[in-house]
Amino acid sequence: MNFSSKLLEDAVNEFSKLPGVGQKTALRLVLHLLNKEEEEVSNFGNSIIKLRQEIKHCAVCHNISDHLHCEICTANKRDKEVICVVEDTRDVMAVENTSQYFGVYHVLGGLISPMDGIGPADLFIDSLVQRVATSPVKEIILALSATMEGDTTLFYLYKRLKDFQIPITAIARGIAFGGELEYADEITLGRSIITRVPYENSLIK
Repeated sequence: MNFSSKLLEDAVNEFSKLPGVGQKTALRLVLHLLNKEEEEVSNFGNSIIKLRQEIKHCAVCHNISDHLHCEICTANKRDKEVICVVEDTRDVMAVENTSQYFGVYHVLGGLISPMDGIGPADLFIDSLVQRVATSPVKEIILALSATMEGDTTLFYLYKRLKDFQIPITAIARGIAFGGELEYADEITLGRSIITRVPYENSLIK
């Protein structure tokens, strides 16, 4: 792609680094910003810079937060004894959108994937085990994507947590294998949470 401006080219190259954004889409976005008032573009840029500089991760669940403890962990109406384990913040948002879950979360920060060099030590698994060991917990819900990496992580978590003698459930497989949680529609995901089953049932052949 030939550019008439080095500034334009640099901006397009930066936008095209975003997931799912090719150079043509990046060019449309940059040209759109160029047609906006300077104040609007400044607000856009400053919001990204402020996000990167000031965003925090909850000290309890590792969800993205504006404060040391996120709004879900500090909400009085949430059941602190039910922990839903998810891959990342996108999955927290997906579950919240169902309006079918009223416990708290634990964000792993990814899934175990040996092919990508991601092992248990790279995720927030030890902090989950510590949390279960030191807090009253009556159920752990494993809400991970129906992928090979998701299943590998599910099995590893089950092995780490089963000795606590706490019910460990997994969301029902209303989601096709290979499907990621964030892309499931709200009704399907909501039903999967409501009809969750003991995880050990899936281990019985």
